[in-house]
Amino acid sequence: MKTLFVSYRVTDLDRSLGFYTALGYAELGRVDIGDGARLVILKFPEEPAASLELVHRPGDKPVDVGSGFDHLAIQVDKLATTMETLSEAGLNPGPLEYPGGPEGPKTSWLTDPDGYRIELVEWPPGHTDGLTPAEFS
Repeated sequence: MKTLFVSYRVTDLDRSLGFYTALGYAELGRVDIGDGARLVILKFPEEPAASLELVHRPGDKPVDVGSGFDHLAIQVDKLATTMETLSEAGLNPGPLEYPGGPEGPKTSWLTDPDGYRIELVEWPPGHTDGLTPAEFS
């Protein structure tokens, strides 16, 4: 088994697409699911397949992200460069943080238009991509 993608319900599809494309996602396709509702499938250009789905159901109640969801983590190559690019696009990433100390990962946080939190992570040199069992031994 493997995780296919994360799916977020969004209030304003155009505003959310603007945010996620400025973050670097590319649109793979759309599915009309009736009554004005749509799914938009996204991925980063270097990913082999979809990693994020935006679900827009205009007839539903407003999105409430405060009931259990915490955040999405995204690995970046150069956090300072990414933060600069995102700032220029008006996305306002938070300050550079070192949650594991000066030798650990660098992080910055931002929030999408519906309140979903996103953690940007740059691993230190020599670190493998993603989290592995070695992180916890």
